[in-house]
Amino acid sequence: MGKVTEKITLTSLLDKTKSREVEAVIDTGATLLVLPQDLVEELGLTRIRDVRVRYANNSVEAKVVYGAVTLELKGRRGIFEALAEVPGSEPLVGQVVLESLDLVVDPCSRTLTPNPLSPETPMVEILPLARLTVDERAAGPSRGMSLAARA
Repeated sequence: MGKVTEKITLTSLLDKTKSREVEAVIDTGATLLVLPQDLVEELGLTRIRDVRVRYANNSVEAKVVYGAVTLELKGRRGIFEALAEVPGSEPLVGQVVLESLDLVVDPCSRTLTPNPLSPETPMVEILPLARLTVDERAAGPSRGMSLAARA
């Protein structure tokens, strides 16, 4: 599969005047949204936590996760954390964003599209807890079998 890129709009959740449109690689092998450190600073994002990152070559490095940023892509919008990479690096859109916005990559045409099963709005999948009675939900998983086993 070749490289898939898309324009994304990023806006600081804390300061809506800080917004930027950038070209990003759609990386189905990445987990998070990844932004260069200089863009993180330009948007004024706040440090949230430290994480360890495993790269494709199996090397591991400590990195910082920042938030929160509103990301708009293909007419869909969500609020995400961003992993900071070296200044000037290429922005990447990973699986967390793709799943949340319900976007799919077509490897043949190298395009990103809304899920054809839900083209108007993202589809969110949840466990079928609706089948439980109010009393069963209140009892929680500690009373016998787990909620997943009851569903």
